Amino acid sequence: MPSGSDPNRFDDLFAPFGKIAVRRMFGAEGLFRDRLMFGIVYQERIYLKTSEENRQAFIAEGAGPLYYRFKNAEGVLTSYYELPDRLYDDPDELAEWARAAFAVARQSPAAKKKTKSETPARKRRR
Repeated sequence: MPSGSDPNRFDDLFAPFGKIAVRRMFGAEGLFRDRLMFGIVYQERIYLKTSEENRQAFIAEGAGPLYYRFKNAEGVLTSYYELPDRLYDDPDELAEWARAAFAVARQSPAAKKKTKSETPARKRRR
């Protein structure tokens, strides 16, 4: 399993999925593609974004949701589930799971709001 704080340490693992960016945030790291966060790295474990539909695959593999503990907060993010261990050795299948997580991220309200705000404002008619 990859370790360390090198932002490129997941490049080989995610190569079949495509170029990703790793950004530090709130005591963890976000995994981004096309400026959308589809995963989280917390305590050197990868968690992917889930929906009701793709979450069942994680549960079937015995994976659980992201439990976090920071200085002043702790909780569970049920929208992110831990990547099954076997996928760390199978980048091609991991890419399929990452694509599903990315599709969930694209459907999130935050992504839709971001896309809407990035479109040029219509010119006012006089």
